[in-house]
Amino acid sequence: MTSVTLVNTCRLLLRQAKNSKVSGTHHSGCLPRLASLHHQRHQSTTTVTLIPGDGVGPELMDSVQTVFKQMAIPIEWEELFVSEIHKSRMVSLEEVVASIKRNGVCLKGVISSPHRADYGELQSVNIKMRRALDLFANVVHAKSIPGFPTRHENLDFVIIREQLEGEYSALEHESVPGVVESLKITTRERSYRIAKFAFDYAVKHGRRKVTAVHKANIMKLGDGQFLESCEEVSKLYPNISVDTMIIDNCCMQLVSNPWQFDVMVMPNLYGNIVDNLGAGLVGGAGVVTGENYSQDSVIFEPGARHSFQEGVGRNIANPTAVLLAASKMLDHLNMHEYASRLANAVYNVFKLGKVRTRDMGGQATTTDFTNAVLDTIDYDAAT
Repeated sequence: MTSVTLVNTCRLLLRQAKNSKVSGTHHSGCLPRLASLHHQRHQSTTTVTLIPGDGVGPELMDSVQTVFKQMAIPIEWEELFVSEIHKSRMVSLEEVVASIKRNGVCLKGVISSPHRADYGELQSVNIKMRRALDLFANVVHAKSIPGFPTRHENLDFVIIREQLEGEYSALEHESVPGVVESLKITTRERSYRIAKFAFDYAVKHGRRKVTAVHKANIMKLGDGQFLESCEEVSKLYPNISVDTMIIDNCCMQLVSNPWQFDVMVMPNLYGNIVDNLGAGLVGGAGVVTGENYSQDSVIFEPGARHSFQEGVGRNIANPTAVLLAASKMLDHLNMHEYASRLANAVYNVFKLGKVRTRDMGGQATTTDFTNAVLDTIDYDAAT
């Protein structure tokens, strides 16, 4: 048992003892609650692949595991080390893919990709993993958090990104010395698939509008085909309004009038840029969640893919994004009560406004924020 877990267990017992004294009983108030937690720990468990990632990823995953253990959530972690920075310690890609396919669900930290090709290798581990698992859709939910003031308030929009082709095809070559050609691949099949996913997402989540973001005025064939696919799919959803917007105008509109957006769908590179812009609008990389979907597997992760290398070992990273991603993972696994209790606890920390990490303008540590979440969890909700 880690020191953090031991401290948190003691704090929970102290809260229970205090409550029992207030009620005038020394057994009926405390023992049933402990019995309930004990019962939950012996429920059948669900195995989830855990990839801590690079940078502060391992510290953030420690936060998640501490909270899950304290809440007695019946999850068993299958932890795998994946990194392009420390390749000698990484498990094989085949083992990672097999684990995620077997479990169907993964909680993942950020895996950093080198800026230069290593021995001529153009595909990053992230790209290889997405292709091996056919993780075609990336979903980032940019939503304002009550109690955390930012330049724009009351934002709530979703960015859906096709992430298997486009500029991330990793097809580059030096045709003559000093001249590099990078190929952007756009297929009708994948354009149609991501458009269909976006409209289905809008219907499922009660959204009213889908905006297709493109650069068809310049890339008339590639982005033109993407735009045509979105327009074709939109005809199947008469109750969802559709809009189109050029990517450069989209970026301007996001910072000047972000409230106009609901669901946005776009090719790979544009999605990566807009993901981070959206994260910045609602508070930064530490507070936004991301999801990656294939037909059979889902990976939950922080929505803005920054490993925060400079924060390693300093206990200063904000665990909000990964805790909320874990809550969404629990919802996906039909553990709705646990998911709700965890998300509510995180949001209550924001509403109370007493514990803020450095990226939120405070001085709290990762441990401080984790403990604050544990303090606000409704442990009676499942009794």
